[in-house]
Amino acid sequence: MRTGIWLVAAVATTTMLAQGALADNPRDPTMTPEAIARDRDTIRKMNLDQLDYVRNRDAGYAAGWRHHAGAQTAVPREEADAYGTRDRAYEQDLARYREARQRYEREMAHWERDREACAQGYDCGY
Repeated sequence: MRTGIWLVAAVATTTMLAQGALADNPRDPTMTPEAIARDRDTIRKMNLDQLDYVRNRDAGYAAGWRHHAGAQTAVPREEADAYGTRDRAYEQDLARYREARQRYEREMAHWERDREACAQGYDCGY
């Protein structure tokens, strides 16, 4: 089994390496001017075909993105309005929290002064 795998790998490698040797070489001294011109025309046609393919593909992508953007216009505006409402509610909650925290700090400072006074023997009113 191991020999079969190596044999398949060797054949595949040999086949791939031979493909490079069979490709047309424009600097090959045995190529005629007609063969070079034919080779140049073939490459130009392949490049133009690829350019046409890419342009069509990109036009399809652009159409899809335009369709996607058109379908999404109504939803984000509603979401943005809802986000603004939530954001304002958050800011109001945060302001209330800060006020409550300041009130708590004042009351705790007052309590601490009263506790110190009681510890020193002053009448605390308790």
